[in-house]
Amino acid sequence: MVMSCRTSVFLPDILIIMQTLSQLREEFETRVRAYCPPREPRGLYDPVTYILQLGGKRVRPLLCACGYLFGAEDMREEAWLGALAVEVFHNFSLLHDDIMDEAPLRRGFATVHQKWNIPTAILSGDVMLIQVYHLLARAGATRDLPHIMDRFHETAVGVCEGQQLDMDFERTDQVGWTAYLDMIRGKTAVLLGGSLELGALLAGWPHDDALTLYRIGEQLGMSFQLKDDWLDVFGEPGKTGKRQGGDILRGKKTALVHVAMEGAGSSDRVFLADWYHPDHSLRKEQDIERIIAIFDRTGAGGTVLARASAYEEEAMRLLAGIESRGPGKACLQQMIRELQGRDG
Repeated sequence: MVMSCRTSVFLPDILIIMQTLSQLREEFETRVRAYCPPREPRGLYDPVTYILQLGGKRVRPLLCACGYLFGAEDMREEAWLGALAVEVFHNFSLLHDDIMDEAPLRRGFATVHQKWNIPTAILSGDVMLIQVYHLLARAGATRDLPHIMDRFHETAVGVCEGQQLDMDFERTDQVGWTAYLDMIRGKTAVLLGGSLELGALLAGWPHDDALTLYRIGEQLGMSFQLKDDWLDVFGEPGKTGKRQGGDILRGKKTALVHVAMEGAGSSDRVFLADWYHPDHSLRKEQDIERIIAIFDRTGAGGTVLARASAYEEEAMRLLAGIESRGPGKACLQQMIRELQGRDG
């Protein structure tokens, strides 16, 4: 069932003073509920409403808001338009990613291609991407729109490149650690960095300072993906909204696999190599527990969390060197603390 939404797209264009991350999150949720794509044809737009209103951590739009509050004291309409644009873009990518990953669940609910069908998920994702650029054009109308669009274009292309590498790795016997980091930088980190940078640019923040925020977001994105790899195996499905060991069953060469291969004994290493061979027929679901046991024996979980923490520390180091005009720095510090403790 598609959740209801309001008829107006945005709330009145008023100055809204935000002091805390929770206030930003609450206001953004209100605006997501207020955002309604056209009603017809319903087969195209109902999935858009469905995916946007499934909830989620809203990391990217909140990063965009934090970035904006580095260059402005208060949230204005262009900031919310930018935040909505990055959330629509993120969810567009999820529609297509879920098809590629054959994922049955997203945030604990049926994925769009499961609830409707694959052609619907593809086309609804396409129209979401078109909506993203319309939102960005409106958000950047009073700023340096060509630069804003160029930077977002680079971010969007980076996401696609990362996703392609992720798929390529499933058909590759060996993937080095550096190659893996390059993949997650594109798949996850560039959009977190781009969200922070976009907010700052919409506030008129200098390009060089906005680029520093991009680098902070990129560090957070690297940590975020490493933690996601860990949560796939060690997280609680009720909190992650995904089945435990989904990446293992798909044969995804996550950070846990790389670390385990480095520390595993010869028999475990042979078993891992066979499991993660591109030939899917070698994998049997009942062997997932054996893979998890290897991760436990090699201490892969703890090592991956430590590497994730190192990226968070680098983000905090970069953040300490810059100041903000508004409450952006305090909000970003609060957000980093939340990401450090997330369990889903």
